[in-house]
Amino acid sequence: MSDCVFCKIIASEIPGDKVHQDEQVTAFRDIHPVAPTHILIVPNKHIASINELTSEDEALVGHLFTTARTLAEREGIAESGYRLIINVGPHGGQVVYHLHLHLIGGKKMRYPMG
Repeated sequence: MSDCVFCKIIASEIPGDKVHQDEQVTAFRDIHPVAPTHILIVPNKHIASINELTSEDEALVGHLFTTARTLAEREGIAESGYRLIINVGPHGGQVVYHLHLHLIGGKKMRYPMG
């Protein structure tokens, strides 16, 4: 998608504080962090939201989550805990329509969510 900000970060057309990139996913720090660690993990393939996933994307979605685990370990938050969030649609709080997983940690999360 030529107008997608995340696609542009993946392609290095605009800057992003990348912390990981492989053939399937790219991870970069959120520009508006809500915790000491706030990383977005996005598929390199443009998928607007979970609502567009197909069975062909199952391995990719699994890779998003294993990448999150690896990054949590690297950031030093795996043992203390962290939150993973995917927002879907306007009522779910989705702002950028490119599927992304928020990895948030480094402080105690509040409950309840929402």
